[in-house]
Amino acid sequence: MALRHFGAAAAVAVTFGLGASPALAVTEIQWWHAMTGANNDVIVKLATDFNASQSDYKVIPTYKGNYPDTMNAGIAAFRAGNAPHIMQVFEVGTATMMAATGAVKPVYKLMAEAGEKFDPKIYLPAITGYYSTSKGEMLSFPFNSSSTVMWVNLDELKKANVEIPKTWPETFEAAKKLKAAGHDTCGFSGSWITWVNLEQLSAWHNVPLASKANGLDGFDTVLEFNGPLQVKHLETLVELQKNKTYDYAGRTNTGEGRFTSGECPIYLTSSAFFGNVKAQAKFNFTAVPMPYYPDVKGAPQNSIIGGASLWVMGGKSAEEYKGVAKFLTFLSDTDRQVYIHKASGYLPITKAAYEKAKAEGFYKDQPYLETPLLELTNKEPTENSRGLRLGNMVQLRDVWSEEIEQALAGKKTAKQALDAAVERGNTMLRQFEKTAVK
Repeated sequence: MALRHFGAAAAVAVTFGLGASPALAVTEIQWWHAMTGANNDVIVKLATDFNASQSDYKVIPTYKGNYPDTMNAGIAAFRAGNAPHIMQVFEVGTATMMAATGAVKPVYKLMAEAGEKFDPKIYLPAITGYYSTSKGEMLSFPFNSSSTVMWVNLDELKKANVEIPKTWPETFEAAKKLKAAGHDTCGFSGSWITWVNLEQLSAWHNVPLASKANGLDGFDTVLEFNGPLQVKHLETLVELQKNKTYDYAGRTNTGEGRFTSGECPIYLTSSAFFGNVKAQAKFNFTAVPMPYYPDVKGAPQNSIIGGASLWVMGGKSAEEYKGVAKFLTFLSDTDRQVYIHKASGYLPITKAAYEKAKAEGFYKDQPYLETPLLELTNKEPTENSRGLRLGNMVQLRDVWSEEIEQALAGKKTAKQALDAAVERGNTMLRQFEKTAVK
């Protein structure tokens, strides 16, 4: 591995100049994150509670913009020799962080060296597998995990006499009825077009997105999402787009307001949309599992996670690392995980926290908060559904989105668009492989 992916300057040995803390002085731990609104409040509370629980360390959370902005800020700070101790990185940044040997401190090594009790088996395997080596060594600490769910406006479905759909064909028919009942601009839609309609679609149906277990088993992975299932799905979206039975809502989550406003009565996006739905929706709602194609053998399989994890940056002192390790232990506490789950809608990362939330009857009143957990644990993960780890994933998603948009606009067939997305993406993966491997 080499540091070239973090820039040539990052390959030079860095002196951080932080030095040892004076006796009795509080050691500060900088935590850069990408959370806003109610989720920012959760971050602040976690730091405040940790700081109040002991007197040796002080965690200082700092908002650094959205996920790409936070990651870019961290990379720039590493080059300049003043990286934070902890950086929140979205799940698709995992390959980039893994390739930056020396820029990060693997969590399993951190906890062992700091003498903190650490058992990766207490965490939900569907979550930790994404952030671990093939040997099960945790590289980063799972923090805010989510998955794709289908949000449903129960009032509008009831008015149109439509049952909650379970399969894709049922979803398409429900959307047609909703459109006929007055939803002229949107029968159904969704955010994160590639996450939902390529990445999750493939995992949910146990077909490969890419070779080498979707990149988890090697950077020499090759994209494979131009198969019959993905082509058929995009062909259907293209056809339904023509009269807005389906209506494209953008590459990211900027279109989510179309659900909370009532415009789109069926909407596929992250389970982390919960906070906004709860605050803004003026109607009865729920979240149900992603639809599946019943003619695909074994479907549905299991979903893969979204969200982010906490990466510990390299070059810090042993005392600073000791404080970081204690903070990660603090975050793993069962009651604290239950609090994070209830306050944010993100998933509990430990088995004990999930079991406690269930035992408390939490899901009886809010069953939609268990939906992503049921999806992730629906079946034992396969090579096609453990997750994905592709270099330059932010740029890859832009290329894939660009090609899907060409198909939705009628400028390419679905097959032509996905073939082009695979070809262009593989070129980018080969470029990444050169920078990531000696």
